[in-house]
Amino acid sequence: MDIEALIPHRDRMRLIDEVLTFDDDMAVTSSVVSESWPLYRDGAVDTLVAIELVAQTAAVLEGLKRRQSGRGGTKGWLVGIKEADFRLPCIPLSGTLVTEAKRGCAMEGYAVFEGMVHLGSSSAAVVSIQVFRPDESAETV
Repeated sequence: MDIEALIPHRDRMRLIDEVLTFDDDMAVTSSVVSESWPLYRDGAVDTLVAIELVAQTAAVLEGLKRRQSGRGGTKGWLVGIKEADFRLPCIPLSGTLVTEAKRGCAMEGYAVFEGMVHLGSSSAAVVSIQVFRPDESAETV
């Protein structure tokens, strides 16, 4: 699957490597930590990167829904952090992360996504984000 056709992120800001599964309300992606990632230092990335992983996984879900309806990939959002629980201080280089993003409530260009980031059998973070795109209806956010 062409990730760049689904999300606006490019180069070192594109963190998603693979879409593992998706349905109408949830997407699951896989990412391998690289030294080119933001927040990389001394062989690991800060777990704060989980916020971006959840946002990009949510963007994958919305991009897939937009493509299915013939509108192309997702466009940029304004993202706010509603809640975040970081369970690991850092994530090691080459660690494989599996990120789930589930769409919650949505209305008039606003939506909430609940996300979890896993490193192997460990939970790295649980994140809730709010997204806003003023030029879209609730059904496309």
